[in-house]
Amino acid sequence: MKASKFPLRIAAALALSSAALAVQAATVTIVNQNAPGIGFNDPTPVTPVGGNPGTTLGAQRLYAFQHAANVWASTLTSGVPIRIGASFVPLSCTANSAVLGSAGANEIWSDFTNVPRPNTWYPSALASKLAGTDLATPGEPHIISRFNSRLGLFPDCMPGSGFYLGVDNNAGGQIDLVTVLLHEMAHGLGFQTFTDDETGAQINGMPSVWDHFLVDNRTERPWAGMSEAERVASAISGNGLSWNGPNVTAAVPQLLDPRSRLTVSGSAAGNAAGDYAVGDASFGPPLGANAVSGQLMPVAEQADGTGLACNPLNEPNALAVRGNIALVSRGSCDFVSKARNVQAAGAIGMIVADNAPGEPTGMSGDDPGITIPSVRITQEAGAALRAALQARSPTASGVVASLGIDPTRLSGTDARRRILMYTPTTNEPGSSVSHFTTEAKPNRLMEPSINSDLSHTVGLPNDLTYPLLQDIGW
Repeated sequence: MKASKFPLRIAAALALSSAALAVQAATVTIVNQNAPGIGFNDPTPVTPVGGNPGTTLGAQRLYAFQHAANVWASTLTSGVPIRIGASFVPLSCTANSAVLGSAGANEIWSDFTNVPRPNTWYPSALASKLAGTDLATPGEPHIISRFNSRLGLFPDCMPGSGFYLGVDNNAGGQIDLVTVLLHEMAHGLGFQTFTDDETGAQINGMPSVWDHFLVDNRTERPWAGMSEAERVASAISGNGLSWNGPNVTAAVPQLLDPRSRLTVSGSAAGNAAGDYAVGDASFGPPLGANAVSGQLMPVAEQADGTGLACNPLNEPNALAVRGNIALVSRGSCDFVSKARNVQAAGAIGMIVADNAPGEPTGMSGDDPGITIPSVRITQEAGAALRAALQARSPTASGVVASLGIDPTRLSGTDARRRILMYTPTTNEPGSSVSHFTTEAKPNRLMEPSINSDLSHTVGLPNDLTYPLLQDIGW
């Protein structure tokens, strides 16, 4: 998912006299910005699905949109109706990857009546709620959103992996549109910084309200008070940036499980011995207090000695992984297929080494037939483990892998149990800083990618999205 920020209209130093309206549930309205015959107006006949009664593609898209809007409307309080400008349009796409959608505040405001923090930028919908009157430029929506109209419908745009338009959270192997919408609407409501995370520059020298709750967990300096260079460094720090808002921090122990980890030991482990951060799989059993341990053995069917496990394992590889934990490489097929193949060969667990630099992230997919645990490690960790496995025999390596949890740490948190933000060591514009970490377990709605185990909820007791929006003023 690409959660990019739209070009913003900026307004400051307003002197409004209207008193704040009484607190009430919010009204969220979808403003159809598609031309006739496309997007929400696409007349292609479809069959009603998953509680969505629409009989055209456009009608089903609009119904799913309004369903997601109603979830937010029942969660938020505001006396000012929230307008979301929405459209389905062609977005970046290939046969194997795609931008699902993007959303953000259409305008930002500072120094309005009742503003909690002066000299600070607020998104249009939140600023209007706090001011008690609609600050948006007449005719303008508070939020702008766009979603991929070609997804799954064309051979060059992830064929067979389109949006699931039902509202029953039963997407199966498709991409659940309601979940994507809830995520993107949150960005428009304020789950984003307006400070440039690539350069560290603030708009007109003022921070976003978001920035007041970001803290570098190594120095305890808030983002709003850092220099531009310090913000740039924290935005690519890996795990150096945390959310310091009281509502989120109070909820973290209720929602996050202990951190998963891979522990490597054994007589042949050498420099590879130690603990490794991992990304969890949405398929197979979760890691628990009773660790799954075994000798680590690589699948090696490629010319360079790596193995993808995209096909049933040949006899030497099946012999190697039987009763052991299989090390495979990312690429060429989905994670579930890899797990299915090593499990069929007798492996008791699977470790997937990434094929590109970056932090360890989760693995999506679903197959109730997968009964072995699986984790994902970094490219660097994979190289270290493969080096330790060079002297193995056909059935043993002397390198022991243990897949379990660290009971002393919550997943996706710093030493003070504050949730980490997404700050990969290579900046990802539109994703870095404005999402939660991918290390949280269970997965959270506001991670930078959509996971298949999410529910259609945005607040307690299931999710941290609304607590964060409460921190910034909702």
